[in-house]
Amino acid sequence: MLLPLLTTFSWQELRQHPWRNAAAVVSVMLGVALAFAVHLINASALDEFSQAVRSVGGQPDLELRTATGSASSVDVALWSRLLHHPDVAVAAPVLELSTYAVRAGQKTLLRVVGVDALQVAAVAPDLLPLPTAHADRLAFFAPDAVFLNPLARQALPGATVQLQQGLRLHTLQVAGSVQAGGAPLAVMDIAAVQSLFGRNDLSRVDVRLRAGVDRARFVRDVTGATDWPAGATLRAPGDAVERISNLSRAYRVNLTVLALVALFTGGFLVFSVLALSVARRAQQFALLGVLGLTGRQRLQLVLLEAGALGSIGSLLGLALGSALAALALRLLGGDLGGGFFAGSAPALQWSGLAALVFGLLGVAAALVGAWAPARLAQQLPPAQTLKGLGTPDANHHRAWLGAALLVAGGLLALLPPVWDIPLAAYLSVACLLLGGITALPAAVGWVLDGVAPFVARHALPLLAVERARRVRESAAVAVSGVVASLSLAVALTVMVASFRTSVTTWLDAVLPAALYVRTATSGSAADTAYLDPAFVQGAAKVPDVERLSTQRTLSLTLDPAQPAIALLVRPLRDAQTGALNLPLVGNPVPVPAGRVGVYVSEAMLDLYAARVGHDLPALSASFRPPAPVDIAQPATFFVAGVWRDYARQFGTVAMDPADFARYSRDTRVNDIAFWLHPQADVPQVQEQLRALANQLANTPDGAAGNLLEFGSAAEIRATSLKIFDRSFAVTYWLQAVAIGIGLFGVAASFSAQVLARRKEFGLLVHLGLTRRQILRVVALEGMAWTSLGALAGVALGLAVAVVLVHVVNPQSFHWTMELALPWGRLAALAAAVVVAGTTTAWLSGQAAAGRDAVMAVKEDW
Repeated sequence: MLLPLLTTFSWQELRQHPWRNAAAVVSVMLGVALAFAVHLINASALDEFSQAVRSVGGQPDLELRTATGSASSVDVALWSRLLHHPDVAVAAPVLELSTYAVRAGQKTLLRVVGVDALQVAAVAPDLLPLPTAHADRLAFFAPDAVFLNPLARQALPGATVQLQQGLRLHTLQVAGSVQAGGAPLAVMDIAAVQSLFGRNDLSRVDVRLRAGVDRARFVRDVTGATDWPAGATLRAPGDAVERISNLSRAYRVNLTVLALVALFTGGFLVFSVLALSVARRAQQFALLGVLGLTGRQRLQLVLLEAGALGSIGSLLGLALGSALAALALRLLGGDLGGGFFAGSAPALQWSGLAALVFGLLGVAAALVGAWAPARLAQQLPPAQTLKGLGTPDANHHRAWLGAALLVAGGLLALLPPVWDIPLAAYLSVACLLLGGITALPAAVGWVLDGVAPFVARHALPLLAVERARRVRESAAVAVSGVVASLSLAVALTVMVASFRTSVTTWLDAVLPAALYVRTATSGSAADTAYLDPAFVQGAAKVPDVERLSTQRTLSLTLDPAQPAIALLVRPLRDAQTGALNLPLVGNPVPVPAGRVGVYVSEAMLDLYAARVGHDLPALSASFRPPAPVDIAQPATFFVAGVWRDYARQFGTVAMDPADFARYSRDTRVNDIAFWLHPQADVPQVQEQLRALANQLANTPDGAAGNLLEFGSAAEIRATSLKIFDRSFAVTYWLQAVAIGIGLFGVAASFSAQVLARRKEFGLLVHLGLTRRQILRVVALEGMAWTSLGALAGVALGLAVAVVLVHVVNPQSFHWTMELALPWGRLAALAAAVVVAGTTTAWLSGQAAAGRDAVMAVKEDW
């Protein structure tokens, strides 16, 4: 009998105040929806990527790879060694590279996989070439035959396809298809790929062992041999999936945490709504206590209401999150701006377990927010409350608890990451927010105590301030939701502004020239879409070109367990001033004799333990220029300095071209920066460079010139910032959601409080105050409360921003940035909160201070 009675009582309360309770429901709904949508999008993209990797990589017992050279090149002699091993049944060689397929002037990034048709079926059947009905059965062995997967066939219709090598295009015949899924892919005979692109190495070797061979023992015996080359590994397949999961983990975790911002705010709004509800219904709870309802049952009653709010919000959030994820996958693909799954268009992978987890998170947030009001309802003394003698002070320890939480937040920010995730920093942010809001009543009282003497001679302001002083707990409850939302919005605003300002400054430092030219927009195609020395020499002689600078980009795998790093071969000092032209962090150190000085990005410090003033053994042991150049001479690399690189997250090493030339004969470049004469005609310079490319490639139709891509510093800067804004688009939405929920919560809280004061307003009318004066008092109270809330929110937000900028960001993405404070936007956020609170109080006062307020006084007579 008791449970139905409590349920009915709670349901009637929820029905009587739908708009106030809607604030809590909406906040929980949005928090669950955003977090669930982010999870579904990333899980779907990762699943699609995993399927594509399994399709292309097959299921061999082992994969032979090496940690040296570009794209982890494997020497052919090492493959031959495994091929003749008695325990090996199949050793299928694979050569992978990326280039561009050109059709009708449009370039499509294409992954080219060279395989042995006689062995590929045993390890990767999805790569088995399937000739068309009219093609020769042995068409695969033709040097100009190519087989396309479904996405490549869709992007490149027709009987032929042109593949780029340098500034030349090779025309190949489309002889059939392969079943492999994923991004556009072309399969060719491995010998044809080596001949076409001038390669004599392999990317990997897929190994299938004979039946009964122990894989672990085989690996120990083979790799333990004294002549086994350093850096070569035999590992189980699936590393690519694990690697992309690890690469995107920090991005996914940060997005999920940011998506839970709305849910965190929702917990405070549930607290605010139920705290006001309990205060308004104190006499009802007391009457229930007199009638036999125990304190524990009153606590359960409030938690039941919170559970209902959380459950409704979670169910709506799961539905909305599923719809948002499906829409995002259809319109934007699987990439949320991080660049890890760019170009993929996966199907939605809905997970019941994930839905249960995020739904329970929503309910848990509501219950946690309701705990303090529920405890207050439990501790109400029935007799005192019925007589209107007030409620017990349950918050006398809050100031000390708030201070302790703030100190704990500061200490947690000093701890290192766990599993490469800044878990301690996230806990630090939570402690700072909880501590600040817990200490809010004491802070409100302290400020109002200082303001009171200045309004002592002004009746209406004095009335507003004195009431706020006497009910500081209610004031703190009313503004707790807005403090939570505003502080998080301020923190996100400062973080994004700091990052954007740092990126802008960095772009100014790395883009000093007037004009830039390249042929590859993707780093994966840097070895096939390049510019040769003849073009560089000819470009230097173009009229209006004052000087130029080149850059070569290589991908080096220093550790098989880590993602590849970027090696940038570029002049490290300005040709005119001799100053270092890298955005350095700290001061460089002199390079000792016999060492090769390099400059590493900040990520190298965390991922490879690089230290300024010390050698870099990983690079020294693994440095090897890409095929087709010869093996480099031994070199000892020395870290001369650290620089900021916001373009590559997983490590970059900058080396001077003269040093690189001493250890290789690779003279190709990927980018050229041009300094032009002041009166230069930029379009004319571009046409002359296109003509030079056509002349060197001997293409009268202009195809080679069309492979060049030009960009000014301003254009590249604008494009980079556009990509930046796209990457933080989700953050902008989360920021807007947090502020919207906070303002909605302010409106609901003030409306509830003002409407509950009808008797008080009626008494003021009997004492001689006009309705206009009462509205001024209410508006002044709303202004005072929201102003204090805005100040507290901004202060807390700045503290959280320091943690995000100086702790979360370096621990997640391995780069640092300078703190930038956009005071204009912060002032606008605070002003919006104050205006919303004041306006809401005024409008609510109009409804509560009318004739009904006068009649309400008679209820106590």
